Amino acid sequence: MAKDSVTVLNFRRLCCIVLVLCVWSFISFIYWCHYYGPGYSLYQKMELKQNQINDLFAFPSAWNQLAFSSKPPLKLLKIALFVKKWPHRSQAGGLERHALTLHLALAKRGHELHIFTTSPSSNSSFPRYPISNLYFHLSKPTAAGYLDQALVWKLFQTQNSTGRPFDVIHTESVGLLHTRSRNQTNLAVTWHGIAYETIHSDIIQELLRSPKEPQGSALTERTMKVIAEVRFFPSYAHHVATSDHVGDVLKRIYMLPDDRVHIILNGVDEDIFKPDIAKGNDFKKKIGVPESRTLVLGMAGRLVKDKGHPLMFEALKQMLKENEAFQQSIVVLVAGNGPWGARYRDLGTNVLVLGPLEQAQLAEFYNAVDIFVNPTLRAQGLDHTLLEAMLSGKPVMATRLASITGSVVVGTEVGYTFSPTIASLKTTLYRVWKDGRGDLKQKGQAARQRGLQLFTATKMAAAYERLFLCISNDENRGDNYCQYQIP
Repeated sequence: MAKDSVTVLNFRRLCCIVLVLCVWSFISFIYWCHYYGPGYSLYQKMELKQNQINDLFAFPSAWNQLAFSSKPPLKLLKIALFVKKWPHRSQAGGLERHALTLHLALAKRGHELHIFTTSPSSNSSFPRYPISNLYFHLSKPTAAGYLDQALVWKLFQTQNSTGRPFDVIHTESVGLLHTRSRNQTNLAVTWHGIAYETIHSDIIQELLRSPKEPQGSALTERTMKVIAEVRFFPSYAHHVATSDHVGDVLKRIYMLPDDRVHIILNGVDEDIFKPDIAKGNDFKKKIGVPESRTLVLGMAGRLVKDKGHPLMFEALKQMLKENEAFQQSIVVLVAGNGPWGARYRDLGTNVLVLGPLEQAQLAEFYNAVDIFVNPTLRAQGLDHTLLEAMLSGKPVMATRLASITGSVVVGTEVGYTFSPTIASLKTTLYRVWKDGRGDLKQKGQAARQRGLQLFTATKMAAAYERLFLCISNDENRGDNYCQYQIP
């Protein structure tokens, strides 16, 4: 009886915590929708006033929508980057790909880049780039694979005292811990996932949990992690949110000052990810997609549980079994690796598992599909695959998570969203099938236009460059990088 009483008490406490967080999130969401959401048309409102921005730090929306000059600035910066791992070919995650795309672009614009990262394992080589102003400072990782803070800070101090000091310090998430970032006024951190976002994922995982699986303690632990983040986030001078939703959460839930939170959406290389019908057709022939199939679905990334693949697997399994016409007309292309790859192969010839693809192959892959599907259960950051597909001229279908619906799939004109349940996923897949290639092509064109407006690497790099220039702004020398005027 005593044990049961303790269990009931713990459960009640957990329910209270979740209820408080849900109410808090709901109030925040209502406020965001009223002031910053798509329905308020803030983007159009800001476009009318772009030439009136006197302090970019106070700009409340995504910097990607602003039109910065394509010419390199007169002032070239010395920039330090802290990132846990530098990407190696197709094995890169979203954070690493962001670091690569952004900082190579900044180096090509003439800035002096110093990358502080971990050295690769003994059986892999470190990539080389023909850029004379790009420097790597490698250090042995800790046993857990993280940057050794004492060692990397010593490397940083050496470079900071060599020549001129760094104008800006940038850290991808907690590459540089808050214990080192204190008192660094010229520092910006980009968050690729925060604990508050992940609570939504924990709720989804709990709802999808089999009765045979033990109840986890993730929700309670995550709540304490949110509290810890609220306490140490102020140790970073400036914060970059990669989605509109996270920008709002950082201001309202984490209570960071508005002028220290800046929204810069992720961007991908528009020179690689672009429409190319011929390449798409060649790719389909090469992998053996029958011409009789009238709908090609695509998925890419790690084939693991938290990316939603158990959900997608079960939905496809049921649909292929219950609807012969659907089974005869669709094919699903799966790019990536992970434990669910083998299970997808068990679904038969309707699913082609391609393994991990290099960037050039991914570009061909996107051009081969009619729609790109991302069933992720992780409410963290802004997934690059959605942006790559949109720039390739494809509509997208994704889980109804706040960062996705707030920044990417903002309406039915660019794609579809679904709740993370088998029933909702099946309903949406049937709707896609019913709409057909004609409607999907129109949505794909709209998706590409939105992608070109917001999600290109050029837009992202220009926004970060201006942020870094603004952080290093010296009015005594006549700098005015924190002001914005139409070029």
